[in-house]
Amino acid sequence: MQFKHPELLYALLLLLIPIIVHLFQLRKFQKVDFTNVAFLKEATLQTRKSSQIKKWLILLTRLLLLAALVIAFAQPFTSKSNSFKTEKETIIYLDNSFSMQAKGNQGELLKRAVQDIIANVPENQNISIITNDGVFKNTTLKAIKNDLLKLNYSSNGLSPEAVLLKSKTLFNNKSNTLKNIILISDFQEDKSSFKVESDPLINLNLVNLNPLNSNNISIDSIYISETNPSSIELKVTLKNSGIPIENLPVSLYNDDNLIAKTSVAIEQGAETIFSLPVDQIINGKITIDDSNLQFDNTLYFNINKASKINILAINGQDDSFLKRIYPKTEFNYNASPVNQLNYNLIDVQHLIILNELNSIPIALVSALKQFTDQGGSIIVMPSKAINMASYNQLLANYNGGFNDVMTSEKRITTINYSHPLYNNGVFEKQVKNFQYPKVNSFYNIASSGLSSVLQFEDEKIFLGQKKNAYIFTAALNQDNSNFKNSPLIVPTFYNIAKQSFKIPVLYYTIGKENTFDVETKMQQDAVLSLENGTINRIPKQQYFNNKVVVKTLEEPSFSGTYLIKNKNETIKNVSYNYNRNESKLTYRNLSSIENVTVSDSITKVFDTIKSDTKVNALWKWFAIFALALLIIEMLILKFFK
Repeated sequence: MQFKHPELLYALLLLLIPIIVHLFQLRKFQKVDFTNVAFLKEATLQTRKSSQIKKWLILLTRLLLLAALVIAFAQPFTSKSNSFKTEKETIIYLDNSFSMQAKGNQGELLKRAVQDIIANVPENQNISIITNDGVFKNTTLKAIKNDLLKLNYSSNGLSPEAVLLKSKTLFNNKSNTLKNIILISDFQEDKSSFKVESDPLINLNLVNLNPLNSNNISIDSIYISETNPSSIELKVTLKNSGIPIENLPVSLYNDDNLIAKTSVAIEQGAETIFSLPVDQIINGKITIDDSNLQFDNTLYFNINKASKINILAINGQDDSFLKRIYPKTEFNYNASPVNQLNYNLIDVQHLIILNELNSIPIALVSALKQFTDQGGSIIVMPSKAINMASYNQLLANYNGGFNDVMTSEKRITTINYSHPLYNNGVFEKQVKNFQYPKVNSFYNIASSGLSSVLQFEDEKIFLGQKKNAYIFTAALNQDNSNFKNSPLIVPTFYNIAKQSFKIPVLYYTIGKENTFDVETKMQQDAVLSLENGTINRIPKQQYFNNKVVVKTLEEPSFSGTYLIKNKNETIKNVSYNYNRNESKLTYRNLSSIENVTVSDSITKVFDTIKSDTKVNALWKWFAIFALALLIIEMLILKFFK
């Protein structure tokens, strides 16, 4: 038992007053003579005995009465913790990821969770609420009630570890506080681990919301499987995490116009193909009808007017192999000898190839430096007999330089599979035993800051990269190397060109780092924007002479097809879709997690927190006890003879 005003307990010293009054009587008995002495002696003994009992009873009741009154004014209470004057802090994480669209016993998990929070948290209690895309810090439920009721699903996902770290930063630095963290989620399984370290200062409560079923069908991906002169075949991949479906309608729209429809039978997965005309702009979307999760029932894509990559080869050797690698359907390939080069063509190129020049003119070195500074890419292929000084003038711009020539035969044996040129599906697996290409001579290169793409057997660089410059250390003509006959030749040169100008793909995924190039001319201080109806976003971008490099991550945050606009001019379209990671409804096993309290009800968690900090006031009972003692004293005085 604790007291709100323990200083009043000093008043218990007043209990000495009735003790003094009863123990020190001022009145004395007077002797009276009677003839029947024996009778009077017996009456005196009985009277004195009953009087003493009555006095002790009155003394006891008065002592208890006074003690009860003093204790009542000190306001006693009981509690599970010393929390009467302790400040309480509550942090609530409300998972509003797409998997919370699943339906529980009382509707969608997120909507039900919001209602339970509103029902269980006092309107004026100070709380902080975290969602996947927002924070309400040190506020009251009354202030944010409307925001919670309007809370939308978010494509951003937070791992449990990230939620805990974020929650702890919201606590104040006071030591004498009761800290509670409540995580409300379906705890969908992901790649992250969930281990909770013991912290005696924080009570961690997990509210595990379970859907009624884990059935869900999603449009996983789409891609162009085949292209011919008249049509494009678009393959759609679907996944099912529930019961098999015999007839699932799949629809294809161009803007809001239905242009094709089919149906598929699906167990765990299925594919279907749509045919689209060539050279037609398509702002498409694929839709299915699934009553469970809604976010993955639509997948947006777009096919823009074909853009070609501009390539200029400055030749000192035959370029027939380059013409075969860069077909006219995808590339604007031009070639020129160095002595006939039109320097005005350089600014409009995306990739420039130095094809085994013996010497690089100073004017070309300056032009190429400016070209790469403005975002252009170059490929440097030396000849067998170079003017090393002229080459090193160029390579100095990329922290490189040729040293001496080595005339020993070397095999090209090491491929950097993680390099962007090769990590996009070029190899199904790492190849260890293919016929290695070789060179008869090569140049040693100073490799400061130069990342290796291909290496010789002694780990010296054959192809290195520095930002947007790709440098070979050996001539590729037939007399010096058989690299042109190697399977590596096509993906290497093709992907270098593709990365020199990143044409927007069918669609991008929100939450991943996406980069694409837009070919346009812009005025100073002008910016590109992404627009979709009322949504207008300005992405991170960098302007060069002939293109704008656009980078997106979490914005735009809504799926759809967006217009890329330069002021009022629409340049092209780009599509964004939500990540499909949450489409598979599998969940964590929380029973093995230590140092947490797990519940399946928000109401139960808040009831537990309230009971842990509940204060039971006892002063009323002591007041009633004092009143009862007063009545007892009156009865003793009146009826005790």
